[in-house]
Amino acid sequence: MRAFFFSALICLLPVTKGHAQQAAPIEVTDAAVAAVKVLGEQVVLGRHDIAFQRMYPEAKERAAKQAGGIDKLEAQLAKVPQMMAQQGVQLISFKPQGVPTSYEVQMGKEVVNENGKQVEKAIYKKWLVLIPTVTEYRIAAPAEKGGVPKFAVIQTTGFQAAISEKGKNDWTFIDGASLTVAELRRLFITLPENMQLPPIKRKQVEGK
Repeated sequence: MRAFFFSALICLLPVTKGHAQQAAPIEVTDAAVAAVKVLGEQVVLGRHDIAFQRMYPEAKERAAKQAGGIDKLEAQLAKVPQMMAQQGVQLISFKPQGVPTSYEVQMGKEVVNENGKQVEKAIYKKWLVLIPTVTEYRIAAPAEKGGVPKFAVIQTTGFQAAISEKGKNDWTFIDGASLTVAELRRLFITLPENMQLPPIKRKQVEGK
């Protein structure tokens, strides 16, 4: 409740000229895409703990609450690689692919000097970048008796929401697999109601 009132008060402050909602510079989106690429490379190598470590803190807190605590959430996520192996599922690639979309989020205050007076202005403190991704899984199909096992490759398109404080290039992430606009707007109340999320799709491709 305290956070709600603080956000409401922040929104009443005048927005500093030049800090109206705007797209991130190319170097910011490039940095976010590079961070997602590194994340994907680590997860493909089996470093699933990296995804947990780099989860956006507020999203992690919400997920932990639903799971019954941070330890239970971490335990659930730690079981994922074993469950995939038991089901014959292998992650073979995870990479950014597509055009990112950026937003300024999380308003705060700064004090500026105007005509010799100290004036409080509202500013956006963070970047949110939605980065389309393509992930491929190899799935072992049950073999007929005496036959050779067959494999299918499932390709999914999704996205990562990458968040960093401006000027820090320290990105944390929210996986877009089950993310909705409403959930994002609960985390970042200044996001537009009509914002579009990258599409989520799934298809089978040639075996690899």
